[in-house]
Amino acid sequence: MNVKPVTNNTYIYNYNNTPVQQPTPQRNYCLFDQNKVDCFIKQKENALPYLNDVLLHSNNEDQITETLYILDRMIDNGTTGVDKMYPALSRFNKTKSPNIQTFLAGIYRKTQIPDAFGPLVSMLIQNSINPQPSCFDPNEEVGGAILAYLSPRFRG
Repeated sequence: MNVKPVTNNTYIYNYNNTPVQQPTPQRNYCLFDQNKVDCFIKQKENALPYLNDVLLHSNNEDQITETLYILDRMIDNGTTGVDKMYPALSRFNKTKSPNIQTFLAGIYRKTQIPDAFGPLVSMLIQNSINPQPSCFDPNEEVGGAILAYLSPRFRG
């Protein structure tokens, strides 16, 4: 196992272990190293600074997609504070990558960051005007995130 110490008792996998497998015409979803994902999930809030740093500096779609997936799963497992990562997440608001759009929209749907609503609408409009080739439709997640913002159960 290739890990990098972050603090005395916290370890994070180095990227470059098992490669991310992006969607194909035969499989419309990504495959990630579940051991790596589980390692981050167990660290909860302690892993957020590292993941934030990856999002701020990476230009590698596989690494970005995997990091967004990890954050999405962390939210599902009760990790708090992902909404505070909006400055790093917003870096991808204008991405044309269907993979990044899908995971980003899922995070925005779950965190309901107020500043993310406009970029989601913009993303949906841009995808409608200039659709990107993909093995799936990212507008399903983007549109679902927009609907979640408009849903009465999410209003205060």
